[in-house]
Amino acid sequence: MRFLFKTDYNQDINLFPDNVARFWYGLLMVALIAAPFVLENFWLGEISYVLILAVVGIGLMLLVGYTGQVSLGHAAFLGIGAYTHAVLLKLGVPFVISVPAATLLSAFIGAVIGFPALRLTGIYLAIATLAFAFIIEQILIRWEDVTGGFAGFPVPRPEAFGVAITDDVPFYYLCLGATVLAVLVALNLLRTPTGRAFIAIRDSEIAAQSMGVNLARYKTLAFAISAGFTGFGGTLFAHKIGYLAPDAFNILLSIQLLLMVVVGGLGSIHGAIYGAIFVGALPQMIAILRDYLPENIARQPGLEPGLFGVILVFFILFEPLGIYGRWLKVKLYFSLFPLYKKATFKRQKTYTKSERFR
Repeated sequence: MRFLFKTDYNQDINLFPDNVARFWYGLLMVALIAAPFVLENFWLGEISYVLILAVVGIGLMLLVGYTGQVSLGHAAFLGIGAYTHAVLLKLGVPFVISVPAATLLSAFIGAVIGFPALRLTGIYLAIATLAFAFIIEQILIRWEDVTGGFAGFPVPRPEAFGVAITDDVPFYYLCLGATVLAVLVALNLLRTPTGRAFIAIRDSEIAAQSMGVNLARYKTLAFAISAGFTGFGGTLFAHKIGYLAPDAFNILLSIQLLLMVVVGGLGSIHGAIYGAIFVGALPQMIAILRDYLPENIARQPGLEPGLFGVILVFFILFEPLGIYGRWLKVKLYFSLFPLYKKATFKRQKTYTKSERFR
């Protein structure tokens, strides 16, 4: 078992705890950079989709996992980013300008939505964000002059130096760079006073306010930053699906995004990435599973949403810390083996925010 001795205050804010972590993360980056040389285009597309989900998951994790504000409307921010980016490209705006513009617009709308929702918590906040998602979906349907209504429109294919950015390999590297950027921004944000204020609000709003944390300011800021990350992911998502239509940003997608951070592990950037891998791989696993199920079950149209719901309930009941929490337990088990204690892994009762103050 390795022990990490801290001899400097700066060790508390380092991105990597030690050289071992630097080695493994460096090896992972080398593997991801080399992936196009050994994988087929289909698998590059699947990994690109997972990377896009990771960017969106990091944004939702900052709101749900680190600030404690539940959202069921993040598919709306994803749609805002995707549609804004695609419309700007249609108008001839360069790619390097349309992406930041879509991100900033998503962040602005997130702040507008977050401010009136300041007094809401728990299930009431979830219902409010769900209503916002329905409103945005109707706007995308009714604003036909811009969005194309139900018919939608194809996403333009931008080029740089004569190469289409949306080709398999360039788009993969674009998604990889976006994910690395999102991770670095989120980690550095969490090391700032703003990030610490988010965590304080999540743990106890009363205690945070007594320490001088402005709840209205930081809750609104959390919504804005989370929406900005999601809108940024939406710009990549638009090129991934290639054709925008309102039904691509429905309530099911919002539930999948929430499932992603809950299953991955709340309160952890690792959890957002693990959740993205899980949600990105689950449809392929279900497609393979259909070949082995009875025909009358395999043809059921609601099989995938049903499995998503069952998995979410399973994790809430039996593994509330998610995949990353389970991974930490596995590491601790082998670190202490054979001297581990069974009580080490005993799950304690947890409470929702609404139950905490009763």
